[in-house]
Amino acid sequence: MITRTHGLTALLGAAVAAGCAPESPPAAASPADTIRVLAYNIHHGEGMDSVVDLVRIADLIASVDPDLVALQEVDSVARRTGGVDQAAELARRTGLDGRFGSFMPYQGGSYGMAVLSRLPVVEARNLRLPDGEEPRTALSVTVRLPNSGARLRFVGIHFYRTDAERMAQARSLEDQLDADPLPTVLAGDFNSRPGSEVMDHLAAGWTVVEKGPDAFTFPSWAPDHEIDFVVMRPTPVFEVLAERVLDEPVASDHRPVLVDLVIRPQAPGPRPR
Repeated sequence: MITRTHGLTALLGAAVAAGCAPESPPAAASPADTIRVLAYNIHHGEGMDSVVDLVRIADLIASVDPDLVALQEVDSVARRTGGVDQAAELARRTGLDGRFGSFMPYQGGSYGMAVLSRLPVVEARNLRLPDGEEPRTALSVTVRLPNSGARLRFVGIHFYRTDAERMAQARSLEDQLDADPLPTVLAGDFNSRPGSEVMDHLAAGWTVVEKGPDAFTFPSWAPDHEIDFVVMRPTPVFEVLAERVLDEPVASDHRPVLVDLVIRPQAPGPRPR
């Protein structure tokens, strides 16, 4: 009598003898990740009431529970903001990991941007961009996604000041990012409107998150400019679940942009033959 186990062994042996390997069970699909992204030009913490108040900035950030935050116009131990390391202070108050990217020395400290992250940071780089009236960088932070374990690159943006300067900065940033084709999200103050040369250039290779009737982000007290954006690539990897511009007219001269994204694992490329 042949048992079920022995019969299976015999069948496998026959398949190998015939030159046919048994089929492998299908690999389980990697899980998708859902993340929340916030982009906010904080005007070095100075509100429209002329008060520098990082507590209300931190409270606003914490209230929407983001995974990744791109902050523009951030001071680090500068005299005008009381010598406070603003990135570190906002990280402490929100419980997130904070990274600072300096544009230039300023008032005894420096001026630039910050990224806050709830996700594990694998790498942080401050990418130098072509200078305009002020020096510029883009702060690139690579994080590890919680479900899939994949890497995601999140880049804080603050392009400045003329159309020509912003286009040069956008092109330079793309050149630097192309060396490592990770799924990437750009977030921040692009100082460019929809239909401008810079945004049309980016829209040709990136997905620009479209806003609803609340699209305007500047000036915060009576917004009539849409200049703050969340942008990502490659397109098949990302799905936009929701977006909104937060109704905050006092804490800064910009309103924050909040976007929920689903990030799906990239399909593997063809195997070498």
